[in-house]
Amino acid sequence: MKLSTLVTSIAAFAVLAAPAAASTGKTLDTVKKRGHLRCQVGTPSGGFYNLDADGNWFGLDVSVCEAVAAAIFGDKKKMEIQSVSSQSRFTALANGESDLLCRTATWTMSRDTQLGLDFLTPNFYDGQGFTVLKSSGITSALQLKGAKVCVTTGTTSELNLADFSREHNLNISAVTFEDWNVRDDTYLKGGCDAVTIDKSSLAANIISFPNPADHMILPETISKEPLGPAVRQGDSQWADLVRWSLLAMINAEELGITSANVDDMRANSKDVSVRRMLGVEGNLHEGLGLSKDWAYNIIKQVGNYGENYEKYIGSGKGALGIQREGTLNALWNKGGLMYAPPMR
Repeated sequence: MKLSTLVTSIAAFAVLAAPAAASTGKTLDTVKKRGHLRCQVGTPSGGFYNLDADGNWFGLDVSVCEAVAAAIFGDKKKMEIQSVSSQSRFTALANGESDLLCRTATWTMSRDTQLGLDFLTPNFYDGQGFTVLKSSGITSALQLKGAKVCVTTGTTSELNLADFSREHNLNISAVTFEDWNVRDDTYLKGGCDAVTIDKSSLAANIISFPNPADHMILPETISKEPLGPAVRQGDSQWADLVRWSLLAMINAEELGITSANVDDMRANSKDVSVRRMLGVEGNLHEGLGLSKDWAYNIIKQVGNYGENYEKYIGSGKGALGIQREGTLNALWNKGGLMYAPPMR
C-alpha cells in the first residue's frame, strides 16, 4: 500500500475540524480502523526525508514512520507521509491531522510543555552551524559581525541565531524565509553572507548546491538540537508504542540483530534478551497492544538504527557522508548518546 501526500498548509483545517483521536486518547484504535499511519515530515530534505524518482519517501526520519507502521500492521508501507510546512507542523499534530511527527524537530522545554505535545526519544543529536563561501575568507562564526544570515522562520534556528548574535555582540541581521529552497537560493545569489540551520541539514544543502566545493561549514556549533519524534499529549499507550518502536531499533543494533540475520536470531539465539525482543518468549507486546512479532517486523522490514544511519546519513549511496564514529549518535557503549532502556 503506497500513500503519499504533500500537505503544505493544513493548520486552519485542523483547528476547525480536529479528529476525535486528538481528544479520546485512543490513537492506536483510530490508526487501526483507518488502516494506515499518518506520519508527518517536512519538505524534502536530504538524509532525513526525501523523495526518489518514483515519488517514494525515504530517510532516517521516514524509517521511524516505517517502524511504527511495521509494528502495528506488520507492513511498513501502511503509512501516509504528510509533508507539512514548519509553520503548520505542531498545530497539525496537536489537532489530530497527523498521528506522529518525525521531521528533524528539536525537542525543547517550551515545545514539550506548551504545545500539547510529547517529545520522545531522539533519533539524531545535532547542533546548529553556519555555511559560508570559502572565498569570503570567513573561518569562524565569530567573524560574522554585521553579516546578513539566511534562516528559516518559525524554527529554533531563528531563535538560536538571535541568541548567538546577542551573546557575542555581532549585530547579525537575520534574513528569514518560510521556504528553505528560497532561503538557499537567496544565499547562493549573494543575498546573505551565510546560511544557518542544523549542521546535518547544512551538509545536505551543500551536496545539492551547483558547486559544493565552493562552500564550507564553520567549526562552531552554537546549540544543542536533539531531534526526534513527537506525539500528542494525553495518550500514553501511543507514546509508548512510538517510543519503543525507535528504541527497538537501537536495542537491536546493540544486540547485533540486523535485517539480514533477524530470522536466524529468532530461530536459534539462546540470548534471553534477543528472544524477548523478537517475541520468542515473554509478553512485552501486551502493554503496547501489538502482536508478539512487532519488534521482529520492525527489524526485518526496516532494519536496526545503525543500518538506517549508514544508509541515509553515513556512507550509503546518496547519504550525507556524516560519519558516526566518535559522535553523539554512536551507541552509548561506543562513546555516544544512543542508549535504549532494556526490553524486559
